[in-house]
Amino acid sequence: MKRLLNYINSNVLFKVASLNSAAVLTKIITGFLTSKAIAYFIGAEGMALIGNLRDFLRSAQSISILGLYNGVVKYVAEFKENALELSKTLSTVFYIGFVSTFLVSFLCYFNTDYINDSLFPGYSDYAYVIKIFAIALPFYTLNMFAFSILNGFSKYKLILIINIIGQVLGTVVTVLLIWLNRIDGALIAIVIAESLIFLITLVGILNQRSLIPLIKIKNVRLSSIKKLSSYSIMALFSAIVLPIVSVVVRNYIIDNVSLEAAGFWEAMTRISKYYLMFVSSLLTLYILPRLSEIDNVKEFRKEIFGFYKTIVPIFALGLVVIYVLRSFIITVVLTDKFKPVEDLFFWQLLGDFVKVLSVVISYQFLAKNMFWHYIITEAFSVLLMYLASIYFIDLYGVKGAAIAHFVNYAIYYIIILLIFSSSLFGVIPDEVEEDEKDLEV
Repeated sequence: MKRLLNYINSNVLFKVASLNSAAVLTKIITGFLTSKAIAYFIGAEGMALIGNLRDFLRSAQSISILGLYNGVVKYVAEFKENALELSKTLSTVFYIGFVSTFLVSFLCYFNTDYINDSLFPGYSDYAYVIKIFAIALPFYTLNMFAFSILNGFSKYKLILIINIIGQVLGTVVTVLLIWLNRIDGALIAIVIAESLIFLITLVGILNQRSLIPLIKIKNVRLSSIKKLSSYSIMALFSAIVLPIVSVVVRNYIIDNVSLEAAGFWEAMTRISKYYLMFVSSLLTLYILPRLSEIDNVKEFRKEIFGFYKTIVPIFALGLVVIYVLRSFIITVVLTDKFKPVEDLFFWQLLGDFVKVLSVVISYQFLAKNMFWHYIITEAFSVLLMYLASIYFIDLYGVKGAAIAHFVNYAIYYIIILLIFSSSLFGVIPDEVEEDEKDLEV
């Protein structure tokens, strides 16, 4: 805990603490307003369809940027004093991103009927929404490219300010469109909201005018692609496969339970996303960079158990409070029509608790670029999530999806503990040497 407090006081969190808190709070408030508008004007059925569209967008957007965000941040930060290497990185990412975005937009625009039938089976024709997304996608890609550059240059305050303004702008547009056009307005808002942020980001990136001349097609390098490839594949795997599984599970609930029930599950996952935001930001800002710095087992064990002793009890207490207040939360965040969501809270909260326990350890895969460990465990988790969801939904209806969430992360946690058993529970070499010295005495 002392190390965590020292880090907060002397590093990134201290410098941007107020803005970061404001950004998280803004995201929660805007998320609440959006969820309330969807629940009030559209209902559970509309929320299910919106959930499918969101998951599709996550996959398509990730493919368009090839999962390169984290890799770009790393190498921009590393080469910011080396103009030639920086030019190679920016040029390579910009042009391969241009090609991939064009292909994704092209495929989406000319396959709208197939995508519509996959996302909204048996319901209204929303193919035109997919066409709007295809047109807006390049602006999203440019926005993420600009964000990665700003992040690489440690422009944290500017990024947070853009996020705050973008959240407010996106919420205003979303609520207005929902009020005017109900479900159609909500779907349109979802596909254009993140692209609109580029207009704000553009102002920030124009201050980095010296970077624009560095983007040259002649500086595109295969070596740069190779360096970024592992980050790209790991990011793409999760960003593509997880949303696809969510869509499949949601459609299974629609076909075997009801569209309304699928909306209840989507509502539960939205609430889960909001309270997990605090822990996920801490994992990203502290745990990941800290694990990247650590080069010995003793420090790794110290950080993990330190997190368990300090953060996990607070998180657990928060989950208990959320469970006790679940009825009130549903009324405030959603509407009384979503009362059946109460039945999902216990298993969802339990699953999220185990998820945090496991993820804090599995961040070591990313910190140390443990490529195959990451891919294999993620693939197993995704397959397990799908199979468990089908099994438990058949037994318990929509509650089965929440039960599957817990079962998946409980088994995933056991696997993570087995992989890191020697690091977490084995005898540390330094301790062996100390024991031998004690014996000699």
